[in-house]
Amino acid sequence: DGDETTAGGSLLVLGSANVDEALRGYYTKYDCSAADLNPIGGVNKRDLKAFLEWAGRERGIGVLARVADAPPSAELTGAEGAQLDEEDMGMSYDELAALGYCRKVERCGPLSTFLKLRDRWADGRALTPSIRARGAAAPVTFDEQVAQKVKDFYFYHAINRHKMTTLTPSYHAESYSPDDNRFDLRPFLQNARFDEQFKAIDEAVAAAKAARGES
Repeated sequence: DGDETTAGGSLLVLGSANVDEALRGYYTKYDCSAADLNPIGGVNKRDLKAFLEWAGRERGIGVLARVADAPPSAELTGAEGAQLDEEDMGMSYDELAALGYCRKVERCGPLSTFLKLRDRWADGRALTPSIRARGAAAPVTFDEQVAQKVKDFYFYHAINRHKMTTLTPSYHAESYSPDDNRFDLRPFLQNARFDEQFKAIDEAVAAAKAARGES
């Protein structure tokens, strides 16, 4: 009939969630996950931003550079910029990339993740404030901040892991892909308390503090 918008049912719905949002569970089940294919579902936000910056610079696609520079926001409040992903999650996308890499590629649990990131993050960087430990309970020392970050990550990953069963199929561009229902066969139902693991982290923090002669 001459209508070029009619495709005879051959169209696919593309998704746009990334690795970090999947690991953190920062998406709505059967909403963001209800696409047919997700081209960036196997790439974390840090690497995706680097690619957009490269394409904007090397290929002259200015809009991609502007997308890369925009603060990540789901715009849930109806006012762009009034809601920021990293504040809502209590962790930055760079932090999530490191945490996810430890969990997936290096096959770490909470304690080994803490031990690795305590060394890797010891470069003077500021960590995103926790949304689970605030006020008097907020971590003070660097070791305590890393410990809380690791606890927050594994807690949220565990309570939201059921969402992984609905992830949109994605292109596996990296070894840290979280397409767990096809790519990572660890259990979906987990105890989010991690009593023994978190206790071991606290003991490691206390031991380091004692070694430095701190009370």
